[in-house]
Amino acid sequence: MKIVIETEVQAPLATVWDAWVTPKDITKWNFALDEWCCPRAEVNLEAGGNFNYRMEAKDGSVGFDFEGIFTKIESNESVYFELGDNRVVTVEFIETVNGVKVLETFDAEDENSAEQQKQGWQSILNNFKKHVESKGN
Repeated sequence: MKIVIETEVQAPLATVWDAWVTPKDITKWNFALDEWCCPRAEVNLEAGGNFNYRMEAKDGSVGFDFEGIFTKIESNESVYFELGDNRVVTVEFIETVNGVKVLETFDAEDENSAEQQKQGWQSILNNFKKHVESKGN
Protein backbone atom coordinates (compact mmCIF):
# COMPACT_ATOMS: atom_id res chain seq x y z
CA MET A 1 0.00 0.00 0.00
CA LYS A 2 1.23 3.49 -0.89
CA ILE A 3 0.76 6.41 1.48
CA VAL A 4 0.87 10.01 0.25
CA ILE A 5 1.52 13.12 2.33
CA GLU A 6 2.13 16.71 1.32
CA THR A 7 2.74 20.25 2.43
CA GLU A 8 3.29 23.60 0.78
CA VAL A 9 6.38 25.51 1.85
CA GLN A 10 6.40 29.26 1.37
CA ALA A 11 9.99 29.60 0.18
CA PRO A 12 11.91 29.54 -3.11
CA LEU A 13 12.53 26.14 -4.71
CA ALA A 14 16.32 26.32 -4.19
CA THR A 15 15.85 26.96 -0.46
CA VAL A 16 13.40 24.08 -0.09
CA TRP A 17 15.63 21.69 -2.04
CA ASP A 18 18.75 22.63 -0.08
CA ALA A 19 16.99 22.09 3.26
CA TRP A 20 15.90 18.63 2.12
CA VAL A 21 19.36 17.42 1.04
CA THR A 22 21.80 19.25 3.37
CA PRO A 23 22.82 17.35 6.52
CA LYS A 24 22.99 20.42 8.79
CA ASP A 25 19.39 21.24 7.82
CA ILE A 26 18.16 17.64 8.05
CA THR A 27 19.25 17.44 11.70
CA LYS A 28 16.99 20.40 12.48
CA TRP A 29 13.73 18.94 11.10
CA ASN A 30 13.92 15.16 10.73
CA PHE A 31 11.88 13.93 13.73
CA ALA A 32 8.16 13.46 14.34
CA LEU A 33 7.87 14.51 18.00
CA ASP A 34 9.41 17.38 19.99
CA GLU A 35 10.82 14.79 22.43
CA TRP A 36 12.95 13.41 19.58
CA CYS A 37 15.92 14.74 17.65
CA CYS A 38 18.12 13.93 14.66
CA PRO A 39 21.68 14.24 15.98
CA ARG A 40 23.36 13.02 12.77
CA ALA A 41 22.61 13.03 9.05
CA GLU A 42 24.90 11.60 6.39
CA VAL A 43 24.05 12.08 2.72
CA ASN A 44 25.76 10.92 -0.47
CA LEU A 45 23.37 12.63 -2.89
CA GLU A 46 23.73 10.60 -6.07
CA ALA A 47 22.05 7.57 -7.59
CA GLY A 48 23.44 4.59 -5.70
CA GLY A 49 24.55 6.84 -2.82
CA ASN A 50 23.63 6.05 0.77
CA PHE A 51 21.96 8.16 3.42
CA ASN A 52 21.70 7.61 7.15
CA TYR A 53 19.72 9.82 9.52
CA ARG A 54 19.97 9.03 13.22
CA MET A 55 16.65 9.56 14.97
CA GLU A 56 16.46 9.25 18.75
CA ALA A 57 14.65 10.35 21.87
CA LYS A 58 16.27 13.42 23.44
CA ASP A 59 16.62 11.50 26.72
CA GLY A 60 18.63 8.79 24.92
CA SER A 61 16.19 6.02 25.86
CA VAL A 62 15.56 4.82 22.30
CA GLY A 63 16.68 5.52 18.75
CA PHE A 64 17.15 4.11 15.28
CA ASP A 65 18.88 4.76 11.99
CA PHE A 66 16.66 5.79 9.08
CA GLU A 67 18.74 4.69 6.13
CA GLY A 68 18.66 3.67 2.53
CA ILE A 69 19.98 4.20 -0.97
CA PHE A 70 19.13 6.95 -3.42
CA THR A 71 17.89 5.41 -6.67
CA LYS A 72 17.30 8.59 -8.67
CA ILE A 73 18.01 12.29 -8.10
CA GLU A 74 16.53 15.07 -10.23
CA SER A 75 17.97 18.25 -8.73
CA ASN A 76 15.26 20.68 -7.56
CA GLU A 77 12.57 18.26 -8.80
CA SER A 78 12.55 14.87 -7.07
CA VAL A 79 14.37 12.35 -4.92
CA TYR A 80 13.77 8.61 -5.14
CA PHE A 81 15.13 6.19 -2.57
CA GLU A 82 14.80 2.70 -1.22
CA LEU A 83 14.85 2.06 2.51
CA GLY A 84 16.75 -0.78 4.15
CA ASP A 85 13.59 -2.92 4.21
CA ASN A 86 13.10 -2.44 0.42
CA ARG A 87 10.27 0.06 0.73
CA VAL A 88 10.29 2.73 -1.98
CA VAL A 89 9.92 6.47 -1.32
CA THR A 90 9.45 9.32 -3.80
CA VAL A 91 9.68 13.00 -2.85
CA GLU A 92 8.58 15.58 -5.43
CA PHE A 93 9.16 19.33 -5.32
CA ILE A 94 6.55 21.23 -7.35
CA GLU A 95 6.70 25.01 -7.71
CA THR A 96 3.42 26.79 -6.95
CA VAL A 97 2.28 30.39 -6.88
CA ASN A 98 3.04 30.57 -3.13
CA GLY A 99 6.19 28.45 -2.93
CA VAL A 100 6.84 24.73 -3.27
CA LYS A 101 4.53 21.78 -2.82
CA VAL A 102 6.41 18.83 -1.33
CA LEU A 103 4.70 15.55 -2.17
CA GLU A 104 5.95 12.36 -0.51
CA THR A 105 4.79 8.89 -1.54
CA PHE A 106 6.00 5.85 0.39
CA ASP A 107 5.30 2.14 0.74
CA ALA A 108 3.61 1.30 4.03
CA GLU A 109 5.30 -1.10 6.43
CA ASP A 110 3.52 -3.89 8.31
CA GLU A 111 4.40 -3.00 11.91
CA ASN A 112 2.25 0.13 12.38
CA SER A 113 -1.18 1.08 11.04
CA ALA A 114 -1.33 3.10 7.84
CA GLU A 115 -2.83 6.00 9.81
CA GLN A 116 0.02 5.94 12.36
CA GLN A 117 2.57 5.93 9.55
CA LYS A 118 0.82 8.75 7.73
CA GLN A 119 0.68 10.86 10.92
CA GLY A 120 4.33 10.22 11.77
CA TRP A 121 5.65 11.04 8.31
CA GLN A 122 3.34 14.07 8.09
CA SER A 123 4.68 15.35 11.42
CA ILE A 124 8.22 15.18 10.02
CA LEU A 125 7.10 16.97 6.86
CA ASN A 126 5.41 19.64 8.99
CA ASN A 127 8.71 20.11 10.88
CA PHE A 128 10.45 20.47 7.52
CA LYS A 129 8.02 23.21 6.44
CA LYS A 130 8.44 25.02 9.76
CA HIS A 131 12.24 24.81 9.55
CA VAL A 132 12.44 26.11 5.97
CA GLU A 133 10.00 28.95 6.56
CA SER A 134 11.85 30.00 9.71
CA LYS A 135 15.03 30.48 7.66
CA GLY A 136 13.47 33.41 5.84
CA ASN A 137 13.51 33.89 2.09
